[in-house]
Amino acid sequence: MKDIIFQGDSLDCLRTFPQSIRREAGYQLDKLQQGLDPSDFKPMTTVGAGAYEIRVRDLAGAFRVIYVAKLADGIHVLHAFQKKTQQTSQTDIEIAKDRYRTLTKRGNK
Repeated sequence: MKDIIFQGDSLDCLRTFPQSIRREAGYQLDKLQQGLDPSDFKPMTTVGAGAYEIRVRDLAGAFRVIYVAKLADGIHVLHAFQKKTQQTSQTDIEIAKDRYRTLTKRGNK
């Protein structure tokens, strides 16, 4: 089972989500640890090769967890945020991109 490694403030951001969203996001991350795909995810090629987002929604809104699972040392959660519009904000993409670049610079390819 792979470890989950939170980059930057991604764990703190996840902890601000409503309880139902935190539970669902945790369940989806657990599925990843077991080698399974999350229930609702999509590739985030704008962040980098092998980056994906878990999509979680309820009455509180739409929430996303961007991660990379292809690295040998674990599943890296790059960013967690609430979506305010239909399109992911450029700020959220840049945060995830910067953290992805930092990981790959360290030789974790």
